[in-house]
Amino acid sequence: MQLLEKTLSAPAEDLALDEALLLQAESGQAGEVLRLWERPDYAVILGSGCVLAEEVDEAACAREGVPVLRRSSGGGTVLLGPGCLAFSLVLSFEDHPALAAIRPSYVWILSRLAAALQGLIDAQPAGTSDLSQGGKKFSGNSQQRKRRYLLHHGTLLYDFDLSKVSRYLREPPRQPEYRQGRRHADFLCNLGCSRAEL
Repeated sequence: MQLLEKTLSAPAEDLALDEALLLQAESGQAGEVLRLWERPDYAVILGSGCVLAEEVDEAACAREGVPVLRRSSGGGTVLLGPGCLAFSLVLSFEDHPALAAIRPSYVWILSRLAAALQGLIDAQPAGTSDLSQGGKKFSGNSQQRKRRYLLHHGTLLYDFDLSKVSRYLREPPRQPEYRQGRRHADFLCNLGCSRAEL
């Protein structure tokens, strides 16, 4: 697997790079990749099926110059920025048969991520595609699937200004059961470690 630590100059370029990595793998020009990236500025990223007006405070984003983009993977809307480490995985179904079905693929990926974080925190899979500690979410994940490969997008909140989430995002219309109707401020948390520790 190739490790790529690369953040591009604009969030649209970051999303395009992930799609290109998936398409290169699918066409046989490349293989599996783990890409780590972190936006130095804020950007709202909708999942492929999200409704803009339901999930984003467009006026606040426009007023403060926060770009609003759509990614190729599903899942909910996220706010990226300093203190939120994003990771993109391009994985082969042939090499990892456990990835063939959607729900087991999340279990496979998130259990490995939780195990890797055990030295820092008590990470627990929650809902379909989240990681949490103490019942609060610090990682959201989504996927785009092709015939031979998948693209898995994930985030790790480690030192993020959580107040910005309520500033730019509405409360999501679709919520995992473990959220129990909590607002962003009561539901999200930081890992409480440095990027170097991650």
